[in-house]
Amino acid sequence: MRIVLAEDSTLLREGLARLLADEGHQVVAATADAEQLITAVEQHRPDVVVTDVRMPPTNTDDGLRAALEIRRRWPDIAVLVLSQYVERRYAAKLLADRSEGVGYVLKDRVAQVENFLDALDRVAAGSTALDPEVVRQLISATRHTDPLSRLTPRERDVLHHMAQGHTNAAIAERLHISQSAIEKHVNTIFDKLDLSHATGYSRRILAILRYLGT
Repeated sequence: MRIVLAEDSTLLREGLARLLADEGHQVVAATADAEQLITAVEQHRPDVVVTDVRMPPTNTDDGLRAALEIRRRWPDIAVLVLSQYVERRYAAKLLADRSEGVGYVLKDRVAQVENFLDALDRVAAGSTALDPEVVRQLISATRHTDPLSRLTPRERDVLHHMAQGHTNAAIAERLHISQSAIEKHVNTIFDKLDLSHATGYSRRILAILRYLGT
């Protein structure tokens, strides 16, 4: 796939570029700040953007804001965001509009090459890829949320995997139960979170956002 990479750390940027090239991907541009990222995406129209959250010019959330702008202007381009820490509001912003073709992965996960490449493939295919640690910390911060307390441990497991972007079939495989059982759990989750009659939005996305405490 064709990739635009944005990371202000020269060492990490070059390392990621080499890793992606070794895997057969084409890094069409590698930039060091968010403004260059937007320009590169406009010029190359890649399949996927991989970007840090905190980048120049202000070294705050420039990379995230660039990612949101890219998703607004070019909705077919997948975005995988890298972050040094779990920052709940950033993950929520990425998912607030739509969860297809987006991922949020901790930088430490890049060293686990197979997991990083799996996340990249999933967002490129139009799925969601949330780092398991991101999900764990987000849910631990929202255990007080009343509707979630209605879920059984198994339903929480299913929702946990949904939040990572896995399909029902993939969740069934991971939990070693049938896909029909997963579908029943998903429908029960929708009922318990009062989403059964939600219109205008994907119930799956709404359930994930509720799980993430947004």
